[in-house]
Amino acid sequence: MKPKYQVIIDDIKSNILSGNYNEGDRIPTETAMLEQYEVSRHTVRRAIAQLASEGFLRSEKGSGTYVSSQYQAKSSGTANKKTIGVITTYISDYIFPSIIRGIESRLNANNYSLLLASTNNDVDQEKKALETMLSYGVDGLIIEPTKSNLYNPNIAYYLSFKEQNVPFTMINAYYEELEVPFFCLDDVQSGYLATKELISKGHKQIGLLTKTDDLQGKYRMKGYIKALGEAKLRFQPGQVFSFSTESKPDLYTNLKSFLMENREELTGLVCYNDQVGLEVTKVCKHLDISIPDELSIIGQDNSYMAKNANIKLTTLTHPQEQMGRDAADWIIKKLQGKKNLPNETYYQPLFVEGETVKKID
Repeated sequence: MKPKYQVIIDDIKSNILSGNYNEGDRIPTETAMLEQYEVSRHTVRRAIAQLASEGFLRSEKGSGTYVSSQYQAKSSGTANKKTIGVITTYISDYIFPSIIRGIESRLNANNYSLLLASTNNDVDQEKKALETMLSYGVDGLIIEPTKSNLYNPNIAYYLSFKEQNVPFTMINAYYEELEVPFFCLDDVQSGYLATKELISKGHKQIGLLTKTDDLQGKYRMKGYIKALGEAKLRFQPGQVFSFSTESKPDLYTNLKSFLMENREELTGLVCYNDQVGLEVTKVCKHLDISIPDELSIIGQDNSYMAKNANIKLTTLTHPQEQMGRDAADWIIKKLQGKKNLPNETYYQPLFVEGETVKKID
């Protein structure tokens, strides 16, 4: 549990960084804070003193305490080296190390430093990461959105970056309520090509495993529906399995139930990504379902997991390092004053042959 003075510090700092308190605004009086936080005067004064020492507040005797702009002037401590913040949902698994490697290669080559944070696809952790970036005074920002298919309560922080003319771009997805440059795989096309491949191999009962809180899941599902429609195959809600960040720890158990219920009907599955596709192979092994003889599966993203698994997963490409390099190049050019930079960059997925799809009559 946080000390009471730290609660006050975090709350005031959040209000400043999100733009609720602007430079020169007077913050609530000591008396008001005593009532609001139900703490002692000593606790309030300790919090204010800490915020003042960090450059967030300044006190004027006989007048009150005001928001200072000194925190905005903080830098990495290296006058000639700019810092780019990078916020991703995850750092050490799946395709994220490759993306970060691409970003880092470009930043290092151009004498930029990198400040890295991850959110674990949690909006509270994203809030902390954004506050860190604002406090640090990064010169630019590359973000992978958190729960991009849901309303995001941290939009005010992104608007603060815009107000401070700090350029930022997004990768893998974007917040639809913001006008922001982004670098994304064409996820509709990825879902479409995966489904079309199964259809071309004679499959008519094709299921979908998708993630509901990320924009990629929404668009990959859109591609799946598009391919079914073109082939005049009926969309069947019962053949769609969805999960979220919170339910992901139970993925194996829930997939097991789904496959048992649909075992007699399904001949093919389009998976949200390779990670999910390989989880399906584990469940199928437990249920004694032969892949691809009884069930064909296609992953997406051509991750290292797909390349190194015991079974060679049929999948589609993701730009990974290239996306990271391009996003870093965009930020660097923006900081150099280049004009007419692209607002939307889509990468086209390519089919990767594997061992998990079978042609049926």
